[in-house]
Amino acid sequence: MNDHEVHEECMRLLRDGMPVPAPTAFEEGRDFLPLGLDVDGDVAVVTFLRRWEGAASAFVEGWTFHRRDGEWRELGGAGGSVPGEPLTRSSSGEMGRHLLRYGSGRTVRNSNRLLPWGAKWVNEARLRASAEVARVRVGTRVLDVPPHGHVAVVWGARRGPVAEALADDGSVLDALDLDRTAVPGRARA
Repeated sequence: MNDHEVHEECMRLLRDGMPVPAPTAFEEGRDFLPLGLDVDGDVAVVTFLRRWEGAASAFVEGWTFHRRDGEWRELGGAGGSVPGEPLTRSSSGEMGRHLLRYGSGRTVRNSNRLLPWGAKWVNEARLRASAEVARVRVGTRVLDVPPHGHVAVVWGARRGPVAEALADDGSVLDALDLDRTAVPGRARA
C-alpha cells in the first residue's frame, strides 16, 4: 500500500464510514485492513492494520484529518506495533483491564500560521477493548467496538478526554484518561 492508496482508502472511509460488519481478516492481495474511524467535529482519525510478507508482527497506522472548507485534509500519521494477536480479542483478565491504550499520535492542524506559538493539535489514541466491552464512550460520542477490539479515538481539545469502556447493558467497566501518558513514570531511587 503506497501513500496514494492510503489517502484514497482514508477518503473512502471518511465519506462512507467503516464497513459493516467490520473486517476480521485480510482480503486476498491487500496488505492492509481498516481497523477504526472516529470523527470529532472537524477532526478525524482512520486506523489500519498493516502486514508485510515475512514480518514477525503487524503494524498499526493512525492517520489524522482536519475538515476545512467542507473538505477533509490529511494532516499526517503515526504508527507502531500492535500487541499480541491483532485480530483476536482477549478477556479483561488476560489484558489486565478492560481498556488499554497501545498507541497515540499528534499532528498540528494550523501549520500555515506565521508565528511559532499558537499551534492547534489533533490527537489520536489507539485503544484495545477486552471481550467484555461492547462500546466505548468518549465525551458525548459512543463508539461501537468491532469484533477485533481496536478502537480509534480523536480529539482536538487541549486536554485529552476520558474513554469509558461500556458493557452491553451500558454499565461502565473501566475508564481511561487519555490525557495521561500510557506508560507509567519510573520511580526515582
